[in-house]
Amino acid sequence: MRKICLTVVGMYFMLLHAFSQVITKDSTGFQPKKLKLDEVNLVSSYYTQNGDHSSIRGGIGSEKVTDLANGLELKWVGWDAHQRKNTLTAGLGIDYHTAASQAWISKTGASHRTDGLRLYPSLDWTRENERKGTSFSLGAYYSNEFNYQSLGFSAGITKKTKSNGEFGLKLSGYFDQVKLILPSEFEPANAAGSGSGGRDHANYGSSPRQTYTASFSFSQVINTRLQAIFLLDLVEQHGYLGLPFHRVYFTDGTDSIEKLPSNRFKLPLGFRLNYFLGDKVILRSYYRFYIDDWGLRSHTASLEVPIKLTPFFSLSPFYRYYTQSAVNYFAPYEQHNKTDGYYTSNYSLSAFSSHFFGAGIRLVPPKGVFGTHLNTLELRYGHYTQTTDLVSDVISLNLQFR
Repeated sequence: MRKICLTVVGMYFMLLHAFSQVITKDSTGFQPKKLKLDEVNLVSSYYTQNGDHSSIRGGIGSEKVTDLANGLELKWVGWDAHQRKNTLTAGLGIDYHTAASQAWISKTGASHRTDGLRLYPSLDWTRENERKGTSFSLGAYYSNEFNYQSLGFSAGITKKTKSNGEFGLKLSGYFDQVKLILPSEFEPANAAGSGSGGRDHANYGSSPRQTYTASFSFSQVINTRLQAIFLLDLVEQHGYLGLPFHRVYFTDGTDSIEKLPSNRFKLPLGFRLNYFLGDKVILRSYYRFYIDDWGLRSHTASLEVPIKLTPFFSLSPFYRYYTQSAVNYFAPYEQHNKTDGYYTSNYSLSAFSSHFFGAGIRLVPPKGVFGTHLNTLELRYGHYTQTTDLVSDVISLNLQFR
């Protein structure tokens, strides 16, 4: 973890050096036709959580997790011969996490803890015709971790209206392979290797999972102070939708592997309302209702209030409330019957409510931080509590170079 932190710090200084050599200020207002590096974003965050409802142990045991995430995003902007704006964005994310419950893939708690390293590159391209108020985008995404691989694609269009509105449609598909890492008591008797006490993780088979999403949006500038955004997603999932190392304990004390349906339809509906309360305060509100065919219903409501203390320094306190019902197939430790068709003791699918609150500070000097190409520095902290006794903290740093 220390090596990763030092690497990110080194990247910050290299980017400062690179911008001082590559990017020059254009005082003529000329729009270049070729793609040119326009913006670099670096985000680092540290997350920690604790609880006592581990899914690997059937709803009991430590949920302690730590995660260090680092993301780099490069954005190039240019205009073609028809004066259409082209934006190419390349991203690379690296997450390093540890989980105390991983040792309990073995029933004795003696498994090798596979500290997870997740890599997720992405590539997005957008072409915008500012005269017609239209844009078109394509994206490709990849993610790899010790127990799954994911490949995704997306395409989107937007169209502005004459009344300061904008319609958007984005279609995406993700194609995953879930590695079938079993609890040790379900390993074949002749299995050999490390991993969960039997085979090495690399020798496990896998099962597919597909996720298809159609996202619709409409934003409207109502007046100089008020903006509203409506959001609708249609999500369809197929394939292996659980995790094979999640245990379930029945009323007679015996255990099995989590079993969930192979299809799931999700319908989230969202609404954002931003109000500019004078020149120094913005009210950013959000509400979402969610429903799916597993029986889960949820409500999310949040409010963030950026306050501009000086022309280049702002403070943003925020609060989010969330509540959900349990899916039809959830029951706690040793509460499932063997006659149940589907069963899980994963507490993320249980009924609970949560609170997430914190604040961020943002520094945007007109001539850059310390006179460099680092034009934005943002630091955020949040604390999360859940009625299942899970608690977590996250702190993140965002650096933007232009």
